[in-house]
Amino acid sequence: MAPRKLYVGTKLRELRTRIGLTQKAFAAKLGISLPYLNQMENNNRPVSTSVVLAMASEFGFDVTELSTGDAERMVTDMSEILSDPIFAEIAPPLADLRLAASNAPALSRAFIELHRAYRQTHERLASLDEVLGQEATNLQPSPWEEVRDFFHYCDNYIDAVDRAAELFASTVDGDILRAGNLKFELQFTDSKNLRRYDPVSNALRLAASALPSTQRFQLLHQIALLEQNELLEATLDLARFQTDAARHIAKIGLANYFAGAALMPYAKFLQAAQSTRHDLEQLADQFGASIEQVAHRLSTLQRPGAKGIPFFFVRVDQAGTITKRHSATRLQFARFGGPCPLWNVHRAFETPGRFLRQLAETPDGVRYISIARDVSKPGGSFTAPTRRYAIALGCEMTHASALVYADDLLPASPQAFEPIGISCRICPRRDCHQRSVPPLESKLSVDHDQRGTLPYTVE
Repeated sequence: MAPRKLYVGTKLRELRTRIGLTQKAFAAKLGISLPYLNQMENNNRPVSTSVVLAMASEFGFDVTELSTGDAERMVTDMSEILSDPIFAEIAPPLADLRLAASNAPALSRAFIELHRAYRQTHERLASLDEVLGQEATNLQPSPWEEVRDFFHYCDNYIDAVDRAAELFASTVDGDILRAGNLKFELQFTDSKNLRRYDPVSNALRLAASALPSTQRFQLLHQIALLEQNELLEATLDLARFQTDAARHIAKIGLANYFAGAALMPYAKFLQAAQSTRHDLEQLADQFGASIEQVAHRLSTLQRPGAKGIPFFFVRVDQAGTITKRHSATRLQFARFGGPCPLWNVHRAFETPGRFLRQLAETPDGVRYISIARDVSKPGGSFTAPTRRYAIALGCEMTHASALVYADDLLPASPQAFEPIGISCRICPRRDCHQRSVPPLESKLSVDHDQRGTLPYTVE
C-alpha cells in the first residue's frame, strides 16, 4: 500500500502553543516559511519529513506522538454511526470524515456522543423500559461506555499510573505474595470473594482457590487503592467524568491498570517481550501472570519514546459480546453491534488450551496477524459456574517478523489472508458467506428467480 500522507495540524498547533511561540517564530525555528506553516497547521498540506526532524532536534519532540491513531479511531466511529439509516441521504464521504477528525477532533467527539445519546434514547423507547418524563440524565452515555471511551482515547496508556507502578515494582523483592513489607495483613480464605479488605482490622483476604496470578493481581489492585489513592483521584479529576458512577468504575479500571503495570513493569516487560518475540506463555511464566494479563499488558506498551508493537486486544464471551477491547492499530472494534464472525477469536472456544493463528485483511486493504485462545475461568468448585471467554491479540503484518507465532506463516500468499470486517452493518464486502444483516449504507437487489450465497445482492 502507498504510504498515507500525515496531516497533523492540530498537534502542530498544540506544540507551538505549549512552548509559547507565535507562528512566525515557530516557522523560523523549523526553517520554513510562515505560509507553509499556516498551511500545515490547517491541514491544507501534510507535514514534511524535514519539519518532523526539525521538531525533534529543536524541541525534543517525540515524533511517535504524531501517530494518527486518535483520528483513525474517530473516523471509524463516525463511519459506523453514519451507516445509521437516518443519515442515508446525507452521509458525507470518507475524505470529509478524515478532515473533521484531523481539523476538529472536539467536534467529532461531540458528534459521536450526540449519536450515542440518540441511540440510547431510541432503544429505550423501542423497548418501553423507560417512562415518559424521566430525567434528562438518561441522555448521558452509560458509565461503562464513558469509562471504556476514556481508556480508548488515552491509547490504553496512563503514563503517571504506569510509572508509579514501575517504581513500586522496583521496591518489591521476590514474589509479591510473600513480601514482608506489606502495610496490611495478608490472609487466604475459603471465601467466594476474590478479594476483601477490612479497614478495621487492616487485613486483606484473598481467595485461596484463586490462581496465583489472580491473587497477585488482586493484591496489587488493593495496594493501588490504599497507597496510590491520591494519584488515582488526581487522574480521575483530569478525566472529568459526567457521573459519579463512571468515576467509581474508572477508579477500578485505574487500580487494575496499576496492578498489571506493577506485575509487569514497563521497561522490564518490554525488553522481555522483545527477547521472547512476544511469546505469551514464556512471558506469563516469567512474570507470574496469566495469558490474558500478558496479552492485555502488551496492548498498553505505548509510552512515548519507548513504544512496543501496536497491538489490538479483545476479549469476547460465548455470545460474541466484546467485554474488553483496545486497539493501538488501525483496526477498530464495533461500538454499536457485534464483531465480525470471521475473526478467529470466535473459534477459540472450539479448541480450549490452544493458540489459533489467523492472517486477515480488512476492507481497507490492511493485513493483520492475529492469535486467539480461550481463557475460561473455573469457579473453584464442582457447583460453581465456569466463566468462559476468549481473547485475541494481533498487529499489522509489518510487525509480524517480531512475533514467534508468525515464523512459519511468512512469506504468505495473498490467498492466505482471510477477509474480515468490523461488523456486518458497515462492512462493504458483497459476497461474505457469514453476513448476518445487509450493510445499511448500500442498496439491495432481490431476484426471486435466483439465489446465491445471500438472498439479495449488495449494489
